[in-house]
Amino acid sequence: MAAIMIEKSKNICSAEQPVTAVYLITQGRVKVQCPGGSYQIGTGDVAGICEICSEIHFLSYTALEDTTLMSYPLTGMDALENLLQKRPSIAKLFILSLFRQFNAMMEQSSVSEVNCAELYQRLQTDCELYSRLCEQYNIQSRIPAETDEVQACLEESPDEWLNKYYSSLQRVYGGADSDILLQEPGLSLGMLRKGSLDLNKTYRVLDSQFQYRSQIVNCYFNASGNDMFDAMTKLYYRLCQSGQESGELYKSIERILQLPEEYALPQESQAASRVEAFRKKSDALAHPDMSQSSGDSSDSDILRQLDGSLEAILDFAGLSQDKEASIREHVARYKAASDKNSTDDECTRLRRALTDEFYLLYTETFERSLSAPDLPIPVRMFLYFGYVDEALAGEDNSVILYRLACYMNAPGQAGVYTFYDWLMAIYNGEKNPSRSELDEDFDDFIHQQKRKGNLTATEIAALENNRLEKVRYELQNLFPSANKVTFGRVTTFCPLFSADNMLKDLNTSFVTSDKISSALEMLKKIDFSAFYRETIDYEASQAMNREPMHVEYLPDIILMPNAGIRGSLWQEIEGRKRNSPSRMILPVFYMENLETAMVRMTGEFRWEMCKRIQSGRWNDVSEPSLTSEYFDYMQFYKKNNELSKDAKEKLQNSLTRAKNSFREMFVRDYITWVLYEGSGSARLNKVARKILFTYCPFPASMDDALEQNPMYAELLSRQKILSGQRVHKLGVLKQRLRNSGIAIPDCLEQEIAFASRKYTHKQN
Repeated sequence: MAAIMIEKSKNICSAEQPVTAVYLITQGRVKVQCPGGSYQIGTGDVAGICEICSEIHFLSYTALEDTTLMSYPLTGMDALENLLQKRPSIAKLFILSLFRQFNAMMEQSSVSEVNCAELYQRLQTDCELYSRLCEQYNIQSRIPAETDEVQACLEESPDEWLNKYYSSLQRVYGGADSDILLQEPGLSLGMLRKGSLDLNKTYRVLDSQFQYRSQIVNCYFNASGNDMFDAMTKLYYRLCQSGQESGELYKSIERILQLPEEYALPQESQAASRVEAFRKKSDALAHPDMSQSSGDSSDSDILRQLDGSLEAILDFAGLSQDKEASIREHVARYKAASDKNSTDDECTRLRRALTDEFYLLYTETFERSLSAPDLPIPVRMFLYFGYVDEALAGEDNSVILYRLACYMNAPGQAGVYTFYDWLMAIYNGEKNPSRSELDEDFDDFIHQQKRKGNLTATEIAALENNRLEKVRYELQNLFPSANKVTFGRVTTFCPLFSADNMLKDLNTSFVTSDKISSALEMLKKIDFSAFYRETIDYEASQAMNREPMHVEYLPDIILMPNAGIRGSLWQEIEGRKRNSPSRMILPVFYMENLETAMVRMTGEFRWEMCKRIQSGRWNDVSEPSLTSEYFDYMQFYKKNNELSKDAKEKLQNSLTRAKNSFREMFVRDYITWVLYEGSGSARLNKVARKILFTYCPFPASMDDALEQNPMYAELLSRQKILSGQRVHKLGVLKQRLRNSGIAIPDCLEQEIAFASRKYTHKQN
């Protein structure tokens, strides 16, 4: 039989592979991998002999060096019996190798059993220490529920007598009298079968011990992060910051830090990175006087400043003692909740109570801030982000929020306002309050009070000029609704900033004016006319012969103090002035794609603005407009001969998903128009494409690419004709002014560029 050469580190056979042969090692060393450990075999040993009674290998064999093997096919017990009858001398090698490997497996099991007991005892000791410290310092315990499921010991254990039994047999078969035993092939076969079955049982015990240790280790490190390591390190940080004795706790944590080195932990647990993060934090806590090279406060310094944030906010707001006590109690219960997003009745009632108290606290805090020379950092974090407590927010998040609150962008930059800055703009008279959910603005509110006789003429006059009342109107009518809308998950909404609601990193999800500007720039490169309104320039009306002009009004973006997943158009104009910026709302920490959100809100704006302009005839197809043509297209798509059967079925399914909302259907088509059609990827049917091309045209810079696409050729030709007619008319007007010696108004040059579909307009 030919020898087989196996290179170093190559597998001979692996677990789960079918047993087809056994391999006699004539030279070299082999590592045998078993659950939670391994042992070595060498020259004269047989790889696979342990598994002759199994259809598949349950052990893995890897060459530790260049190894030479002799392969013996094993198709069943009959083949093994024939081999033993023909070659009685080989039976001794097989039996002795089996006995040696059995004893090695038993030794592995004995060590594993001790490790299981030690690991269980360590878990019990850590849980007891943690519970004792939590009780001593009146801290809510966060021991994971998985620890209660760990049993004190395993029910199954190996038969200890077998170790001595096979050790004795090994001496017998290794002695001079073994030839007598080897003359009986049936005895040799029985020894191999019996040994293989006993080894299989020992393997199952070893595997159970391995799973048991994995269960305990998972209590310390698991993918969810809700584990003993998290609980104990958080407790350690808290004790350090409050100056309490934490040496005993740190010793326990030090033992936990060794677990990733002792056991193969799943990558999802992120054990290595978490251990490294703890080492850095513990070093910072041990050396609080050391500052960062940048000159900024260290994380530990920041956390010390934020200790007791809720009390600092309550002290600043100056609520009544009853309200303060209620808020403290509810925040404490919310922090202690294992599932803060639970939909059970108790948690739902708690979130409602916190929501009402949050808005009361926010209103009082804002009003106090108007007369405060400087705002404490926790108060600023509350006003900007809804932050109330460092433990609820999480230490890492708290540090980030602190730094963001210290270096906020200038309010109103590029039309982007945090909600606090938006309220200040209203208070300073720079902006008017928004409309309520009932489409009622502040002037409508005053009119209603006057009509109902609730206020005297003097009181109404005072109310009209009361800046604080305007802010209160915004706080009562915009804030609660917009905050919930932008959060996105309305059934589990709670306005308090909580780490449980964070789906992305704070730094990457933080919405800045630069990010908004970038998203708007992307959109306007596709839909350049999105925010233009037709108007009359009255200053140049005589020269322009009252020719209508288009002026751009970019939206005001209001960033609500939450971490959410949704943006929305709040109102398409300010009050009743058509030529005014729209108002869009976003969470200050947006967890989804910001560019997609801006496109969606612009689609909503397009629809609502057209309805506003067309008024009662917004769906009258006899007066062509974006909404009337799209309404007609959706209402009669089943009779439209331009649509294929597949297109009609697709529209029917889309309408069902959109709950038969034509507005939502348009917004979805608009998103497709900007994100896909604008980049050359055809997704719309020809009818929808025609409507969008007509009312949301691409800029002239895309004409060359569109001319090569037959789907756009006819549409583009028609668009060029209409643009050419408009440009020609304006050109004639421009020439007439030049001939009359009248200066050409800037608005005329801008309108010519707009009619030419050039993106060169000034922001208003």
